[in-house]
Amino acid sequence: MTSRSTVFRKLLAIAFLLIAVTISVLDFHLGRYMSERQVETVQQRLDSEADILAGELQAMKPEDLALWSKEAGVRARARVTVIDPKGVVLGDSQHDIETMENHANRPEILEAHRTQKGASIRHSKTLDRDLCYLAILVHYHGQRDYVLRLALPLEDLDAAIAAVRWRILEASLVAALVALGIAYYFSFTFTRRVNRLRTFAEGLVEARFSRSPLPAEDDELGALGQSLNRMSAQLGELVGRLRMESARRESILASMIEGVLAVDDQVRVTFCNASFARAVGCAFPVPEHMPLVELVREPELLEMLKKVLADGQSVKQRLQHLGRANRSMEIQAAPLASPSRPGAIAIMHDITDIERLERVRKDFVANVSHELRTPLTAIRGYAETLLDGALEDQEHNRRFVEIIKAHSIRLNNIAADLLVLSELESGRPPAEPEPISLRAALESALRTVEGEAHLRGVPLFFEHPNDAQVMGDRVHLEQLLVNLLDNAVKFNRPGGEVRAEISRAENGRARIVIADTGIGIPSEDVPRIFERFYRVDKTRSREVGGTGLGLSIVKHVVERMHGTIQVESMLGKGSRFIVQFPAV
Repeated sequence: MTSRSTVFRKLLAIAFLLIAVTISVLDFHLGRYMSERQVETVQQRLDSEADILAGELQAMKPEDLALWSKEAGVRARARVTVIDPKGVVLGDSQHDIETMENHANRPEILEAHRTQKGASIRHSKTLDRDLCYLAILVHYHGQRDYVLRLALPLEDLDAAIAAVRWRILEASLVAALVALGIAYYFSFTFTRRVNRLRTFAEGLVEARFSRSPLPAEDDELGALGQSLNRMSAQLGELVGRLRMESARRESILASMIEGVLAVDDQVRVTFCNASFARAVGCAFPVPEHMPLVELVREPELLEMLKKVLADGQSVKQRLQHLGRANRSMEIQAAPLASPSRPGAIAIMHDITDIERLERVRKDFVANVSHELRTPLTAIRGYAETLLDGALEDQEHNRRFVEIIKAHSIRLNNIAADLLVLSELESGRPPAEPEPISLRAALESALRTVEGEAHLRGVPLFFEHPNDAQVMGDRVHLEQLLVNLLDNAVKFNRPGGEVRAEISRAENGRARIVIADTGIGIPSEDVPRIFERFYRVDKTRSREVGGTGLGLSIVKHVVERMHGTIQVESMLGKGSRFIVQFPAV
């Protein structure tokens, strides 16, 4: 409230003090002035009475002066005294002249002898009271220097002066109340304007910009209000730009795949994005000024940031098994300049997938080299044998050529599968999908592997099939089915069987099930069978001519057609591959 304001109370107190001092000084001077005027009025009255009585005195006999003085005092309503030139009292209206002392040295008597008229206000020893005296020189029976003196008691004068003073005091009180009211209104208005300016300024500090500007008034506070209005507009525009830049920065940092971490000189978190929180496995958002040691239990990261803070130099380092997700990170840390206190910023690049791809590439090169080396070595060995004279060996030369042919076919199959796999992994957009009948594609795939199944004595069953349509590439879908059926035939046992089925799953998707009664897959190998060149039984795989790429191709085709594949297998009892696609 305005009345509780310190400024309001100070202004009102100062106004009250000024009014009180002014009224007091004014009352003092007015009282003094009115006292002087009252004295002058009394003296004028006494002077007038004295002039009248001086005329009567000429006719009085000396022996009648005492009686005349008493009568004159009654008529003049004042003390009347007649004094001869030597100071002897000849008559007095209020005292016995026989007991009165000589008056020659009284101040008013001395002044009257000097200037014809004398006045004084003093205490009368004769009457023992304060009186106002007026004395004039008069001629009595032809003699000069007689004195006629009139006096009035000060009680009457004081009563008159007191009445005047009360009037002045009443007027002063009314004026003081009016002045205090004006001061209260002025103080209230001034304080309200100051509070409005303070509230407006505090809003600027707290970035709460008022939509209603301060009113324009023609004084210094009004000029200050206009300055604050201009400052508010400029600050609002500046804060708006800063907020937009901050939001843009936050959006960029939040959308970055790389983790971003900023710490102060005490290695406490000042900022981090969601990618960093995911990388280290902590909840997001992270509380500001949280010690990093409570967030990440990685001594290498802490030492890295401390080194940057101590040396002021950028550091690049690769950390393995970071956070709960055990990710590999390449961290670039640099000092962070700040006007208040130094800090450091770290950019974390997740290279787990890159390292995995590097391992896959190395394994792929090693596997390809290994897969190609065996048939190439065989082809070269048998070719050299034939060139060294085995061509003339009618008993064995044909077998040698058939072996060379078989390994050439194997090389061709590996090359063909690598080309298909390269196409699927190239990232190029697939061909325009078309509706495909699963029944027609499965029948075509069965015809493709029918010869191999007949040679191995593995019957194929596809009786009373259902049908469903899916969207995709027919050639790739048929290759997927051929690979699954071919594996089911090759890794089966004599007298075993392969069954194929088309149905609708409970979720409405089209489902293909290919089951065999073959050797089965160990449970620990199931998660890896879709890797390139991975073989469960390497010896049998080479015997049946497998390239190790068939199931990898199956996986890529299923993903391209937005499907899923599941494997159910028991060692020695067979396997079931369940493929599902969105149905048309």
